[in-house]
Amino acid sequence: MEKIKEIIVVEGRDDTRRIQESLEADTIETRGSAINEDILEMIAKAQETRGVIVFTDPDFPGEKIRKIISRRIPGVKHAFLKVEDAKPKGKGSLGIEHASPAAIREALSKVYTEMVEKETLIPRILLIDAGLLAGTNSKKRREKLGEHLNIGYTNGKQLEKRLQMFQITPTEVIEAMKQILEEENDPTT
Repeated sequence: MEKIKEIIVVEGRDDTRRIQESLEADTIETRGSAINEDILEMIAKAQETRGVIVFTDPDFPGEKIRKIISRRIPGVKHAFLKVEDAKPKGKGSLGIEHASPAAIREALSKVYTEMVEKETLIPRILLIDAGLLAGTNSKKRREKLGEHLNIGYTNGKQLEKRLQMFQITPTEVIEAMKQILEEENDPTT
């Protein structure tokens, strides 16, 4: 079974159980949005000793937890689960606990390290020209771009920050957008 060196930060017990069914890893649970000072200190200590991968649900509360951790503990790594992989079979909310072991392993194989000092790589005009910040298809294109680059869904403002944070290059955005536009123009999809 694959082993992860870093400690994975998840929201709850069910996420821990699902990750441990998928690979060998240690976790820290934030107890959902109830993340507190003690948990943040534990995550900071884990970052110093083994490194941390933040792996929260692909929803608003998950993003909020991700931002809290990023602000407090610079340089953490991030893994993102696709929304379709986090959907429950029946009723319920999105969650890592609903993902298949293969989807979890794939998300954790495409980890981004947050850059503390960063240089602006992607001009805003590129994102506008690509139809990612304005226009009728901008939300759908951001969703697709998030999938292609494995950075999760973002709104327009978050997109600029996330591309910057993970030092995604203009070439990576342009290549992903070529594929997205081909998919949009393909009548069979």
